[in-house]
Amino acid sequence: MLEQRTLFEREDAEPLAARLRPRNLDEFFGQKHLLGEGKVLRRIIEGDKISSMIFWGPPGVGKTTLARIIANRTQAKFIDFSAVTSGIKEIKQVMEEAERGRRFGEKTILFIDEIHRFNKAQQDAFLPYVEKGSIILIGATTENPSFEVNGALLSRCKVFVLQALGTEDLTELLRHAITDERGFGRQKVVIPDEILNTIAVFANGDARSALSTLEMAILNGEMQGDTTIVTQETIEQITSKKSLLYDKTGEEHYNLISALHKSMRNSDPDAAVYWLARMLEAGEDPIYIARRVTRFASEDIGLADPRALEIAVAAFEACRLIGMPECSVHLTEAVIYMSVTPKSNACDVAYMRAKQDALGMLAEPVPLVIRNAPTKLMKELGYGKGYEYAHDFEDKLTTMQCLPDSLVGKEYYTPTEEGAEVRFKTRLEEIKAWKKEHSQKK
Repeated sequence: MLEQRTLFEREDAEPLAARLRPRNLDEFFGQKHLLGEGKVLRRIIEGDKISSMIFWGPPGVGKTTLARIIANRTQAKFIDFSAVTSGIKEIKQVMEEAERGRRFGEKTILFIDEIHRFNKAQQDAFLPYVEKGSIILIGATTENPSFEVNGALLSRCKVFVLQALGTEDLTELLRHAITDERGFGRQKVVIPDEILNTIAVFANGDARSALSTLEMAILNGEMQGDTTIVTQETIEQITSKKSLLYDKTGEEHYNLISALHKSMRNSDPDAAVYWLARMLEAGEDPIYIARRVTRFASEDIGLADPRALEIAVAAFEACRLIGMPECSVHLTEAVIYMSVTPKSNACDVAYMRAKQDALGMLAEPVPLVIRNAPTKLMKELGYGKGYEYAHDFEDKLTTMQCLPDSLVGKEYYTPTEEGAEVRFKTRLEEIKAWKKEHSQKK
């Protein structure tokens, strides 16, 4: 059934995001890992081999739009079903209608936004119709479907993970909005590339947010004759982010991550949290920050507190799974922990020392005693001869040489007396004393 407009409705009265909703895969921005040429989801759609599926990803990445494109491509009836306003009664009514359509050869795609909001009984109501093929179910969720969708229903659906749009994808989308007649193509708009990039950064992966910000910026731009000019001041006014917006690839980006890193190293949790907030509120990718914190956990803390790496990795996973704004508190927890825990750069120093020797001595042979000997020839050549399996010895130690001859006696790791590393220092001293004593007895 065609949707009819009244005489009083104007197409340009719709929000920009609605006017620019992609009509086919060629107009869709982002998700190249699924929709690029030859990629799995594109092949499924173009080959009309659609089965029930679930789109999992953050807001504004095109889950609903993609479902509509699939429906248009497959000539199927599209039913948009709300998990917020619908109950089992409404589900059964829609299912019965779809079943009648199936008998006449009509495909029905049932799109359920926020499918995780349905309870178990509501989700179970879909099962028989999915199994019979009365409907092709496409669910969309911002939550992990492994936890939020019934196992029986999930097993009958392919899960596709949609990613937050990158800054380049969003900038390209914004340029498209300015030139497309459904957007602002009929107007004269002047907006520098750096401002488009600012909007893309501010949107933090959300296409709908990016288009809404662009629309507000153009509607509030400066009029010079019949030309609309968008300035940095315009963006600052409509986003209330005057001092926070910055180019994630420019100098300020590196200044702020440096400030965070050095504040944690200097054991200043207040400064560290401030710089963290500056970056997140400016639209920095939380995954980038989480990567840097994870690096810090080993570079600046290391064995002074081995738990630091566990906490950093946990924060990284939280950022990856739930994104902003929820993950801000996980990063805060990690940043405070990194700031107040004991520090040691001994692991980083050890690697840099070893790296210098490794680069200068790339051809140093591995001692025969610790070479693997999977073949008869290798054994005949002496590979693994004299190898001592530490677990077979009372002290779990041997005097076996593991460094190349030219590096015997070289020391890279020098533990500090900070935090838990003092235990490693004591243990290492015991090991060295044992080896020295037993080497002299040989």
